Amino acid sequence: MRLGFLGAAGEVTGSCTLVETGDTRFLVDCGMFQGGAEARSKNLHALNFGFDVRKIDFVLLTHAHIDHSGLLPRLAMLGYKGPIYTTPATIDLLEVLLPDSAHIQEKEAEWQLRHRHRRGKDERGVPAPLYTVAQALASLSLLRPVAYGEILQPAATVKVCFHDAGHILGSSWLEVTVSGEGRPRKLVFSGDLGMPQRPVLSDPEKVIAQADVLLIESTYGDRLHRGLSETEDEIVDAFGRTWATHGNLVIPAFAVGRTQEIIYMLADLVRRQRLSPLKVYVDSPMANAATQITLAHPELLDPETRELIAWMKKHPEKMKLEFVADVERSKAINEIRSGAVIISASGMCEAGRIKYHLRENLPRSECSILIAGFQAAGTLGRRLVDKARLVNIFSQPVPVRARIYTVGGLSAHADQAALLNWLRGFHQPPGRTFVVHGEAGASANFAQAIEAQLGWSDVRLPAPGESVTL
Repeated sequence: MRLGFLGAAGEVTGSCTLVETGDTRFLVDCGMFQGGAEARSKNLHALNFGFDVRKIDFVLLTHAHIDHSGLLPRLAMLGYKGPIYTTPATIDLLEVLLPDSAHIQEKEAEWQLRHRHRRGKDERGVPAPLYTVAQALASLSLLRPVAYGEILQPAATVKVCFHDAGHILGSSWLEVTVSGEGRPRKLVFSGDLGMPQRPVLSDPEKVIAQADVLLIESTYGDRLHRGLSETEDEIVDAFGRTWATHGNLVIPAFAVGRTQEIIYMLADLVRRQRLSPLKVYVDSPMANAATQITLAHPELLDPETRELIAWMKKHPEKMKLEFVADVERSKAINEIRSGAVIISASGMCEAGRIKYHLRENLPRSECSILIAGFQAAGTLGRRLVDKARLVNIFSQPVPVRARIYTVGGLSAHADQAALLNWLRGFHQPPGRTFVVHGEAGASANFAQAIEAQLGWSDVRLPAPGESVTL
């Protein structure tokens, strides 16, 4: 058996692992690289395996986030025609996310072409989209639903079970059993694990007792999240200061997962009278669709969330939500000079309508930007977190005068303590452990924590593109 670490090795995005065993080849995730000037080049070359992609037998997808799913249309475009197995809720989300990803790429390419034409330049150097909306829609036909706990046998020597990872709606960690010569071997892929005792979703399902090979994420492997009570205090303080100066509060948020958690948090603070009644604009068609999908899967929500949803329906005047669909209404929001709460995608501020809201509100000292999620190196969101005083948006310099709040307690990723507690579910150390999906420092720190606190000995940090024989 061989593992190929095609992405998310020494970095957070681009999750993709190639597993080769006997005559069977399959992928676990097929994610897009995000952030930084090198991302596009990585995405163009990510699926250059050295063999025909049509020789991949199947794909296992842990969840819908673009850094895990975003290159599936490109995989299909290059000739892959096999099944992509994932949970029903993930399929529902991908029907929104993948065409939206293609739409953003097409619009970015159009904007760059217009920009070059205005400057009297030709079209050379303007990159084509990685895939089109039509190609994204075509790739959806390859998706195959698998329920939590169901035993899937996608190949004669491979069995798979999807377990709830508690990260976003439909997210999974995978238990993969490979048989053949000798005893069967058990592989566990953590995907992205959620933080336990957080709103909206159930906690991650406990890990199995034993595994021969483990791939564990490490997004926050080097730190602890703030507690919920401290996070609530920070949010209340951000609102108080912003309303006192008569500004707007802008929240960049991933359309799937983070937006729904923020809505929950704000509604709960209003219900407990820690915040006054709010008018919240959710300016993201994708977030609107993702919220409707979330409501359509009540079986995946925790009891507290179902209770809060009932309260919101009973008291619509307390938490007024407007899901903004058309572009003209989105533009009109920027005419509001104070009192607006604007939640918009993308979560790392790299694309989508959030860039327009940042362009309008960042130069205003009375406004606030609340960063509530991980910001990958090289992204606009990361530059704001790192206290940049000047940023470029749509190739124009924008001064940063607004207050920047970084709220870590809302992360959908488990922190170091939660990751270690999940790993303690193993009755004995896995034969081989690979720490992935984390920036180099976070992954190295987490590997040391596993060795020091759990006493495991064979813990490795795979290099990008590395292939390992097991």
